[in-house]
This record gives sequence, C-alpha cells and structure tokens, in this order.
Amino acid sequence: MPGIALRGYGRAYLANGGAAWTRKEGKSESGGLNEKGRRSYERANPGSNLKAPQPGGGSRKKSFCARMGGMKKKLTSSKTANDPNSRINKALRKWKC
Repeated sequence: MPGIALRGYGRAYLANGGAAWTRKEGKSESGGLNEKGRRSYERANPGSNLKAPQPGGGSRKKSFCARMGGMKKKLTSSKTANDPNSRINKALRKWKC
C-alpha cells in the first residue's frame, strides 16, 4: 500500500519536507542536533533517548571522542577530515575532543 510508511505523519510533515532532525532547522550550526532536532528524532524513533553533548567530561565524552576520532581517521576522505566545517569536525569541536 502506498503511503503506509508515513502512517502517523500528517500533511504538515510532508509539506515541511520531513522530520526536523533531517533538515537544517534541526541541526546546530556548531555540529550535531539542536533540541528541536533531538525531540524530532525521538518522536520518529520511539524508545530512543538522545542527550545533549557533554563537553565537560565524563564517560560519555570519553566514549564519544574515541568512537568519532576513529571514524574520522578511517571512514572519511582526506578532504572531509581536513575541512573545519565538516559535520564530524564540528561535532568533535563541540565535545572538546
């Protein structure tokens, strides 16, 4: 059935171009998702529990920096890795990695 994947989403969802976390309005200029983007993602994916960045320290920061540092090394092109405005570099800066 066409449209079955969009069950639960109204015309406003389709008229606005999709969920906020997939558009510019749900993303932070400094990298990652803003509060509106996190709420939008949690609505679209029940059971998820996204949290704001933890740049002050703690186990989440340590884990994030290790994981994203490895992704930057192995899974991005040299152009993306050296671009200060790439999403991965913005996220690493925001978390103070």
